[in-house]
Amino acid sequence: MDQAETLRNIGGHWLQEEIPPVPSPVDKKETPLKEASPQATTPVALPPEPVSPPEAAVVEEEPSPSVDDQEAQEATPSKIRVLSVTSGKGGMGKTNIVANLAIAFAKMGKRVLILDADLALGNIDVLFGVLPKFTLEDVLLGHKTLPEVIMEGPCGIRILPTSSGTEGMAELSDDQKLTLFSQLDSLDKSFDIFLIDTAAGISSNVLYFNAAAQEIIVVASSEPTSLTDAYAVIKVLSKRYQEKRFRLLVNMVHNESDAVAVFRKLTMVADRYLNVAIDYAGYIPYDDYLKIAVSRQKAVVDLYPNAKSSQTFTRVAHQILQWPIDPHPKGSTQFFWRTLLTPAQVSSPSL
Repeated sequence: MDQAETLRNIGGHWLQEEIPPVPSPVDKKETPLKEASPQATTPVALPPEPVSPPEAAVVEEEPSPSVDDQEAQEATPSKIRVLSVTSGKGGMGKTNIVANLAIAFAKMGKRVLILDADLALGNIDVLFGVLPKFTLEDVLLGHKTLPEVIMEGPCGIRILPTSSGTEGMAELSDDQKLTLFSQLDSLDKSFDIFLIDTAAGISSNVLYFNAAAQEIIVVASSEPTSLTDAYAVIKVLSKRYQEKRFRLLVNMVHNESDAVAVFRKLTMVADRYLNVAIDYAGYIPYDDYLKIAVSRQKAVVDLYPNAKSSQTFTRVAHQILQWPIDPHPKGSTQFFWRTLLTPAQVSSPSL
């Protein structure tokens, strides 16, 4: 069976094959969620307050640094996690995932900056219910600097908004990429996590922003078209940019068993045809509260912290913070690559 036929099978009867359960704690049996009625105008009562917060959401408090430690931190820039969230197919909930992960990180005491990298159809500001005065387009045209454009969002997160409906932003020129890279590199680095909300597909902008990230989180659902398009993104990034590691976050499934089945189906084909590693990053379930939060231009993690989707967002965010940061940047085109180096490496003439 060749690659094309295998991909057709992803979108056909092969998707219906039963996957044996995974002998791990993730295979909890859960009751499928009831679809929200289109006529419903008010939400049902919130889920009861849990006796204790989810285990993954508990973050141990770190001891206060000593004077010597503080001086060392000031001398060496902190390592910034640069995470891109991408998908092959549109409508997979990338922007919603970015918004809720950002709020979850902020509630854990992390300083977060979001880049809306869907440069022609940006909408992260709409999801947060904020109105930007300037956008990334003003920076790339030389009218403003990044600090003048960055705005504050809920829970202290910061947002670098972009324009919407601007055809000229759909494909950045080399000069514009250099301008963006230089301006980002000159920021004060007063944040811990840099979240990049890319557009869907495999355009040059999408590939550029993913290649500039430390970690690439691919969002997919159980839909056959979502799986084939997710595979396409991974294939192009691995072939053209030599990306070898990806994280799969499964969205819009009923439970983790369904999410693991999606993960297995994608990795089955990737293992056969691509020399890449795909790690399971978790899942986000169907949740009526998530839809209500979007309609109110709020993050569900902030508006309904006890909702099932909020707890899974918090769990995923906590797991991301456990991922080791590779001290070796992929290259000098990676955003904030200098923060990964030691002072000796930064001062080296070869760099």
